[in-house]
Amino acid sequence: MESDSLRPCRVRRSLEDVRMESHISGCILGTAVGDAIGLPYEGVSRTRSPRLLGPPDRHRFLFRRGMVSDDTEHTCMVAQSLIVSGADVEEFTRQFACRLKWWFLALPAGIGLATLRSSLKLCFGVSPKSSGVFSAGNGPAMRAAVFGAVFDDDVRMVEFVRASSRVTHSDPKAEYGAIAVALAAHYARRNPQISASAFVDQVSEILGTAGFEFVELLRSVATSVAEQQSTQDFAAQLGLTRGVSGYTYHTVPVVIHAWLSNPQDYRRAVMSVIECGGDADTTAAIVGGIVGTAVGERGIPQEWLQGLCDYPRTIGWMRRLAGQLAESKIAGGGWAPLRLNAFAGLLRNVFFVVVVLFHGFRRLLPPY
Repeated sequence: MESDSLRPCRVRRSLEDVRMESHISGCILGTAVGDAIGLPYEGVSRTRSPRLLGPPDRHRFLFRRGMVSDDTEHTCMVAQSLIVSGADVEEFTRQFACRLKWWFLALPAGIGLATLRSSLKLCFGVSPKSSGVFSAGNGPAMRAAVFGAVFDDDVRMVEFVRASSRVTHSDPKAEYGAIAVALAAHYARRNPQISASAFVDQVSEILGTAGFEFVELLRSVATSVAEQQSTQDFAAQLGLTRGVSGYTYHTVPVVIHAWLSNPQDYRRAVMSVIECGGDADTTAAIVGGIVGTAVGERGIPQEWLQGLCDYPRTIGWMRRLAGQLAESKIAGGGWAPLRLNAFAGLLRNVFFVVVVLFHGFRRLLPPY
């Protein structure tokens, strides 16, 4: 159950604090809306999706309404864990692992294999420091943008991103992808004028020689953007002609390309990654979180925002969560975050599975 009584009294905030809340709200809601717009297209090739579903210009999941998947749910769990932990990365790790375990027990649909295995390990009492499995999936990246929306110190931010990543994924590649996403949101929040080369240099400085291969991928992104190549053509250049896979070295470069090509245009950034096909809900959620951090809630198409219809993670609940996270950062954290009705979440997941199955059966029919 949501418990507003657990929220602390509001503190007096400066204009900069108000902007922080706008960035955080834009990130969380931007992630949710991108996730919901992209969800019906998940797993459909870039050539078939326009024939099967039409352009990704509105919600198409359930009668012109949208619902969110694990991308948004993980982002919200990160936000809740940051509210409790403040600047304590060890406490953050414990809080996030606990929330991940209970989230898993509510039977979410479409959970990634690495997250499934790590969640099972947590349920059997394995420490969150040892629960991650060796996988380069995009799970850590899908929940990373909110770190960039919250932290001013990029070094401290990277410490939290690493902690979040290692709860589920131990492959350094997954960590590098998540760091790049968090740095993108951080860079977008602080720089109205985006320089692709400056951003890549920042990632290179943070990752060092260990991330050389990934940084070279990002340099190819910067070159492509400078040449005004479309995100779809860049994805094809990477060999992703049928769609973007869940491999973080595929997901993150394509997402970064869409952001650098449309740093202030939320609609176009989200549509461009969905049009690449493949893991469309995750790519749209990640780029939605990055661009949403820059433009705030006002920059998200209102018809997309109003079409999001989910429970118990409602639009209102996510707005309040963003406000509470902003307040906790101002005052130092250590607060009890908004809660969710666990039974309502379980019922929602059952309904969600039914809708997902409908979409699955629909894909068996033409047009192919």
